Amino acid sequence: MLRYTRLQLALKAALAVGIAWTIAPLVPGVASQYPYYAPLGALVSMYPTVSGSARAGIQTLIGLVTGIGLALVALLFGGPTVWTIALIVGVGVLLAGIPRLGAGRDYLPVAALFVLVLGGDDPDGYSYGYGVQMGVGVLVGLIVNAVVFPPLHLNGAVDGLAALRLNLAKQLREMGLAVGESWPPEHEDWSNRRTELVAFSREVREAVQLADSSRHGNLRRRRHQRDLSADFRALRAMERVTLYVEDMTEVLATAIWQTPEDTPVPGTVAEALERALLASAEAVETWDADTEEYQEAVDAVQALVRRMNSSASPDTPIDATASLAMSLRRIMRTIRTEEDQP
Repeated sequence: MLRYTRLQLALKAALAVGIAWTIAPLVPGVASQYPYYAPLGALVSMYPTVSGSARAGIQTLIGLVTGIGLALVALLFGGPTVWTIALIVGVGVLLAGIPRLGAGRDYLPVAALFVLVLGGDDPDGYSYGYGVQMGVGVLVGLIVNAVVFPPLHLNGAVDGLAALRLNLAKQLREMGLAVGESWPPEHEDWSNRRTELVAFSREVREAVQLADSSRHGNLRRRRHQRDLSADFRALRAMERVTLYVEDMTEVLATAIWQTPEDTPVPGTVAEALERALLASAEAVETWDADTEEYQEAVDAVQALVRRMNSSASPDTPIDATASLAMSLRRIMRTIRTEEDQP
């Protein structure tokens, strides 16, 4: 099933290409002889955001002009031959490696090749028509993208942050349930998510960054206000919590299945650890330091620390539990710190 945003982008691309093709023959001068480049320019400027369209369009034109200039310099020394074509394309590919060219890197060697091979007896006219019509298409694409339902990807940021928070809470909850079971616990799905949470947090960061970039140059931003600086603060806090939860997953899985003798979770602290994990899951899910769930989690973590201190002895190592408790305290502190920021 096509996503709505992709369908919207496809419809706008079709509209921009149609308009560009209609306008292209009306361009004065020799450029009217190359109308097929205008739809191409409109197509390459179609990006999910208005700022992305502008950036891609400008980068494409820079790459195009650079490639055309490279080809015209080569033609000063004679017509196209197998050697000049190979040399100019090779140099074009080298120049295309410049990071700042962005979307234009793909069009630099292509433009050079087209001018050499298709320019014929009038490479100057061809180059002019090629560049002008691409510019017309890029301009049409940018206008269409900016005027026709310019995309604001705010929902992706909101939904992504909520999903990350719920996934973190789910992981903590399942670890708490595992601690309360007879070891080794029957279900172990949570132990296989050591890297999935980090990968998902990266996807959420991309969603928030996309939401931020979609506001630039967008006519709808005034009607759809959102404090994305707060979203970035929440994202950074959740990324820290993600690392803590990933570490906890590793520690607990190791204590259960890999080295239970070296890093045990003593029965004297298991119940307190279970309560602390479950309470922390509720606190992460609500993500509000002023709620009852948060205070209950803080109390449960403190109770766990007291239980560890009273149970610690040379014969009862609590290294794994101490590591888990430290991570839980960091999670609570992260939620409080993020809530306190303006």
